[in-house]
Amino acid sequence: MRAQGIEAKRETLWANFGGPMVRSREAPLKGSLLGKEKGSVRCPLVLQVGLDFEGVTGKVSFLLKLLKHVGLEQPQELVGRFEFPVTRLIARPTDAPPTYLSALHAPAEAVLEQALWLGLCTAFLYDPYRPVLWTDASLGRKLDLYRPEGFYA
Repeated sequence: MRAQGIEAKRETLWANFGGPMVRSREAPLKGSLLGKEKGSVRCPLVLQVGLDFEGVTGKVSFLLKLLKHVGLEQPQELVGRFEFPVTRLIARPTDAPPTYLSALHAPAEAVLEQALWLGLCTAFLYDPYRPVLWTDASLGRKLDLYRPEGFYA
């Protein structure tokens, strides 16, 4: 389009007329560092954690009763009973098919150990220095935990 008069020497050019959405692209994810055990950047799988409550409602109250059964009062008291990594781990929610521990049928100590892991995790991070927090949502998670190693880890 040419303008009239004094502006006649300038020509208006429009580039990328559609704005930012024109530049957006989609591409499928083809790889992941998670689960990689060799190379300069590694994130090996450390553990899969999760409990199968088999329809139990009130997961927190169920576990608090289990705590009392083994002579403890608070979830934080579990910290000294089990060995855990002292570094942070990457947590990733999973729907993987491994069999998770039955909260109703497994030994109390094993159930409480899994519950401790879950209480030290958010949906994306295991942090051994955070307080043990149990909620129905956190206890219902199924997580893969990875240890970052190598470059910048």
